[in-house]
Amino acid sequence: MKNITPADAKKRLDADKNIVLLDVRTAEEYAEKHIPGSLLIPLDVIETTVTQKIADQKTTIFVYCRSGRRSVTAAESLVKLGYTDVYNLGGIMDWPYEVE
Repeated sequence: MKNITPADAKKRLDADKNIVLLDVRTAEEYAEKHIPGSLLIPLDVIETTVTQKIADQKTTIFVYCRSGRRSVTAAESLVKLGYTDVYNLGGIMDWPYEVE
């Protein structure tokens, strides 16, 4: 797992539509606001559902949550599950770009 800044993440997301932006907050938090184009898999179900939603373990994944604590836990779980290109983006609170 590597860390990525919001600026670097935005640049890469704009250039590469195959990157998965993964929100690991609750469905309620996601409904309030999220980064456009992100995929919701709450942290408490990530280990049981991620393989159905992201089948290719070589997929580049940027993980975020509210403040950055859950994203670290989720990113570590993804690496343990065999995903090889995982980045911790941190919290949506630090995302200075568009949210919906």
